[in-house]
Amino acid sequence: MKSIDRIFDLLEFYREEYRWKQDAFACRQGDSWKWYSSEDYLDTVNCLSYGLLSLGIRPGTKVATIMVNSPEWNFFDMAIMQIGAIQVPIYPTISEENYRYIFKDADIEYIIISNYEIYCRIRNVLPELPLIKGLYSIRKVRGVRNWKEILALGRSFCDTGELEIRKAAIRAEDLATIIYTSGTTGRPKGVMLNHRNFISNFLASAEIPGFTPHHRALSFLPLCHVYERMLNYLYQYFGMSVYYSESLDQVADHIREVRPHVFAAVPRVLEKIYNKFISRGRNLPGVFRAFFFWAVRQGHKYEFGHEKGLFFDLKLLVANIFIFSLWRRRLGGHIQLIVSGSASLHPRLTRIFWAAHMPVLEGYGLTETSPVIAVFNLKKGGAKFGTVGTVLNGVTLKIADDGEILCKGPNVMMGYYNRPEKTKEVIDDEGWFHTGDIGIMEDGRYLRITDRKKEMFKTSTGKNIAPQVIEQRLKESPFIEYIMVMGENRKYTAALIVPDFEHIRKWCEIKKVPFHSREKAVKTSTIIRRIHKEVTRFNLDLGQTEKIKKFRLIADEWSVETGELSPTLKLRRKFIHEKYFQLIEETYRSPEYNYREDKDQ
Repeated sequence: MKSIDRIFDLLEFYREEYRWKQDAFACRQGDSWKWYSSEDYLDTVNCLSYGLLSLGIRPGTKVATIMVNSPEWNFFDMAIMQIGAIQVPIYPTISEENYRYIFKDADIEYIIISNYEIYCRIRNVLPELPLIKGLYSIRKVRGVRNWKEILALGRSFCDTGELEIRKAAIRAEDLATIIYTSGTTGRPKGVMLNHRNFISNFLASAEIPGFTPHHRALSFLPLCHVYERMLNYLYQYFGMSVYYSESLDQVADHIREVRPHVFAAVPRVLEKIYNKFISRGRNLPGVFRAFFFWAVRQGHKYEFGHEKGLFFDLKLLVANIFIFSLWRRRLGGHIQLIVSGSASLHPRLTRIFWAAHMPVLEGYGLTETSPVIAVFNLKKGGAKFGTVGTVLNGVTLKIADDGEILCKGPNVMMGYYNRPEKTKEVIDDEGWFHTGDIGIMEDGRYLRITDRKKEMFKTSTGKNIAPQVIEQRLKESPFIEYIMVMGENRKYTAALIVPDFEHIRKWCEIKKVPFHSREKAVKTSTIIRRIHKEVTRFNLDLGQTEKIKKFRLIADEWSVETGELSPTLKLRRKFIHEKYFQLIEETYRSPEYNYREDKDQ
């Protein structure tokens, strides 16, 4: 295949090898899907590039894109990069304060948005930005120029040779994009990635799946995140048909319609998919319910390489024919791979998806590493449950004396934009990038992540606690939506828990327990006792100092919009600690719940 030195060299594949494709990209419009052919892709990108040149955009000009997943994201991505400008993709769901900071820090001159909702999020900030020369929207927004004006400028652009001159001047080591980290603590930092960073990562990742131009991918995680963006380039490298879903709310329907061969998800999405399967199983009549959960137990025991013997393989075959085949059908019936990243997925879920012939490839990386450092692969010995697989080809990894994971390679960022002092903190004199994650190597080849270095804390008794490990374990419960473990400088570990109210409501119906509202539910002793039973069950597998001694239930919905979650659905611990400071103090001052007394019945 043609060599790739700059990201926009991917366009040559569409010009030379995939020109026949009529469904290179697709997005939902109303009740049907709208397809874009390879020819549409090439023509639109070049037309946009000419239009951007007409606007006077120079090499190095920063263009912010605040866009939902859509083919237009690719159009602007390639058009911006092939004229030497810098794309700065920004989450559509961050706070006004963070928009203000990023626009100013990155010296943004042009902004591309998707719709009116995004415009409402940034319009109060715009008067404070003297550098802004243009704001354009994909959908029609009153008072905002439409992106088709750029296309019109491009069609009338005369000097077509300038684009080729611009492209020829761009090198693999040139800055391609600045991606601002989600900022779970403090200000977001602008990660500078060049063309080689991304290309090295998606070419190494391309060795794992055997996809062809006849396969379909569904993309619903934000393209502004490095994880989905790298995969988006990988899909284009294979010439796959990429279907874009604008929000998580639409994903279930779109999976059934598109019947993808692959999609990427964060663990919470897979947890919800699994919990829905389990919920359906609980609603089955007696003997069928027993058989359903027998099949689930077989899935949880799955090991690679037929290690459990022929009899187990036979039981798993039965489970697949009668139960897991229905799961596959619910996910479109064609899944060959699911990619999971951004946080760890519990091994029990990884096992059961593999057992159900929907292999989950867990990976690990950061925005600063473009992103993949290690990942499962499909070769014999290429994966081990409880780990994030083997180190990606081209990446070098070592574990520091304090357990921190260090890596170097062509995937490591150029540095943080405008923050050389922060760059020096994470990239040492020998070129090792310090990830801030704690891990170990198992069997000499598999990387296991044990926690975030900065999120580990000590109790007042001096015991180290890794909160993510505990949280991951308890989130297996269908009764728990989110949990934050706490206890720094305290005598023991406690937790704030947001129940899964959808599951709680169904449980209350079965148990004839009144469910009036979220606020009343978290004070209902029957519900509290039931969640206490879940906490007690999971505590059995935890060390003495890790056990949750107390917890409080939260009625609030935790989300990106309300601030408790980062755009990648990680807990923003500092924010949560500040928001619930009084409740946390009361939790440690007050006695435990009297679970045996049912005052509400």
